[in-house]
Amino acid sequence: MRPRRRRPGQRGRLRRTNRAGDRKQPRAGRATAHPARRKLRLKAALLGRSGGGQTSKIHVAGDRKCRPLAFILTAGQAADSPQFIPVLKKIRVRRAVGRPRTRPGAVAGDKAYSSRGNRAHLRKRRIKAVIPEKKDQAANRKKKGSRGGRPVSYDAGLYKERNTVERLINKLKAWRGIATRYDKTPDSYLAGLHLRASMIWLRDLTRTT
Repeated sequence: MRPRRRRPGQRGRLRRTNRAGDRKQPRAGRATAHPARRKLRLKAALLGRSGGGQTSKIHVAGDRKCRPLAFILTAGQAADSPQFIPVLKKIRVRRAVGRPRTRPGAVAGDKAYSSRGNRAHLRKRRIKAVIPEKKDQAANRKKKGSRGGRPVSYDAGLYKERNTVERLINKLKAWRGIATRYDKTPDSYLAGLHLRASMIWLRDLTRTT
């Protein structure tokens, strides 16, 4: 390998070339991974593309006291509505006697969770839905007339308490490792989430006692 000579009036950094005059070839072992393999690797790590780059998304359910009840970790570009039912299925609240409680009295969520499947699941389990209807869904229902069904109603008072979930997320993000994912594997990241959740519960229980 020999360095290229600078031409008269040429500026900038010179690159090494081989005897044939080609640019320096990449070293062995630094070759870029195949796009398909890279996509599978990111999928296994639950990493995805979003506005902030490669990141993960936390789907969480909490109670009125800003305490976490269930977690689900997905890629950053995953939608919120498909994770509504899986998060509810992971709720387990222990009681002094008997089996743990898995059916809350009401569930509050924003318009992103307003879908027929989610509402049908809540009706089947006799859970009160506190979820407003989207504008496009209301317009499509009005176009159908009487076949569209009745307008969706929800308790506005209970809907105001939905901010407890936002406050819970702020408590979780108090840890920098949770706010910005540094863990390479989803298991270690979920372990940090459960550790932070246990600290929130212990702090609340010791305060009440």
